[in-house]
Amino acid sequence: MAYIWENISYLLNGNDKQKKAYETLKKIEVFHILKKFNPILVGTIPINIDTENSDLDIICEVYDFDEFEGILRTHFKGMTGLKINKDEREGIKNLVANFIYGEFIIEIFGQPVPTTKQNGYKHMIIEERLLKIGGDEFKREIIKLKKEGIKTEPAFARRLNIEGNPYFELLKLEDFSDEKLLEMIHYNRI
Repeated sequence: MAYIWENISYLLNGNDKQKKAYETLKKIEVFHILKKFNPILVGTIPINIDTENSDLDIICEVYDFDEFEGILRTHFKGMTGLKINKDEREGIKNLVANFIYGEFIIEIFGQPVPTTKQNGYKHMIIEERLLKIGGDEFKREIIKLKKEGIKTEPAFARRLNIEGNPYFELLKLEDFSDEKLLEMIHYNRI
């Protein structure tokens, strides 16, 4: 089933944690507040490989960082542990806001790149494809690695025996055929 990732209503058809994530995000109106920035929920919760420590990662397309920071500070100033940091990754400016609401840690990430072109989104799409192709056993293996404390992209890289920086190497799988990905999944058993 293909999801329209830009609309979080797909979470209502998911597991209990996905439904709670939906209710949390609706309650604090984060997607309404950030609508101008084309927000997308990415990471493990949308593709159902989260663990108890998984957070809600929201990516945004941002060109005016002062405006973005002002909106975040205005709307989320009362949230527990609000922290906002500006940084640069791979030569691209970004801003990361973190806070806690209810049972979730929420991370909002902005950079001057369309959200569907950001690495967080691309990783999720590749991982979702791998999970569909690999089936239940593959999914269980990924979740097991994550429960052992391995982050998501490194868990996929380990399971697929991919060497190098897992965050960059996973992006290379984007253009692989389903057959090639299935071959990698079956060839590289843990």
